[in-house]
Amino acid sequence: MKSEAFFLSSYGDSDKAFSLKGFDVPQPKPGEVLIEVEAFGLNYADVMARRKMYREAPPLPCVLGYEVVGKVAAAGDESKTNLIGKRVVAFTRFGGYAKHVCTSESAIAEIGELEADKALAIATQYVTAFYMASYLAPIHKGEKVLIHAAAGGVGTALIQLAKRQGAVVYAKVSSEEKCRYVRSIGADFAVDYSKGDYAKQLEHKKFDAIFNPVAGSTFKKDRALLAHGGKLFLYGGSEMLSGRFGIFSTLNFLRKMGLLIPVGLMMGSRSLLGVNMLKIADNNPETLKHCLDEVLRLCREGELQLQPGTIFPAAEMAKAHALLESGKSMGKIAVSW
Repeated sequence: MKSEAFFLSSYGDSDKAFSLKGFDVPQPKPGEVLIEVEAFGLNYADVMARRKMYREAPPLPCVLGYEVVGKVAAAGDESKTNLIGKRVVAFTRFGGYAKHVCTSESAIAEIGELEADKALAIATQYVTAFYMASYLAPIHKGEKVLIHAAAGGVGTALIQLAKRQGAVVYAKVSSEEKCRYVRSIGADFAVDYSKGDYAKQLEHKKFDAIFNPVAGSTFKKDRALLAHGGKLFLYGGSEMLSGRFGIFSTLNFLRKMGLLIPVGLMMGSRSLLGVNMLKIADNNPETLKHCLDEVLRLCREGELQLQPGTIFPAAEMAKAHALLESGKSMGKIAVSW
């Protein structure tokens, strides 16, 4: 069977990096299903991969993509044929930018008629947020929480989870429009860093939990804002994209983060938690499945509100990638076949 996918064929700008090419669709193995893809989601790790800054990405040419929405077209186990025809959201370990993809049975969840842009936010963004804020080191009532990139997909989920768990939420964003957005979904305070250094705006605050996908220079600032007993979640390095000098930019990125002496964390009773959901998927798939099921349950019960995203037609794939890289988007970005 033949299908098509967007291959990352070269590193660089989105309008030159991708090419739509055909490929042979593999038969699902035992424990797998084949999904006919309706739409797929974009994540910031995809931008890092396109810029040759994500070492987990496969060698070129490759198909990126961590999540899809579509219908199960075939099952590797005869006993699972009841899944065929079901509309699902699914995790993929790369390969999601395709019209057909095979993935594990344990990486899917039925979604009925839920809109694709909302469903795609569940898989990576909401599950990442739930894993950090409700599973790994839960937020508690009354705690002060600082969320970077708060208008993005993970940030949107973190705001809702933190408020559900009784926290006071400070949402860091880059514009007045995003300030209005984060307040509308529950943030108590919006911090617009386009109006000045966020650390100076918050210098008299101490936070019990900080969620940071930026790293670089923000890491030191966040450590200074962390309360005794506080937790700093580091789950990305988007500041690295501001560099354009190869290894020198990478070294400068690391220099800005400074030297961390573990005994200092112990003496201050502070925690640094690194999160890479690809590693969780590889080594603890049952944890990923638990988080996916819990997020879906909370959505169905009205505890979490999935926000509409921005969905592009496949012909505008490059435009969708460029918008994500620009930092001007809000919520989930998806591409529909």
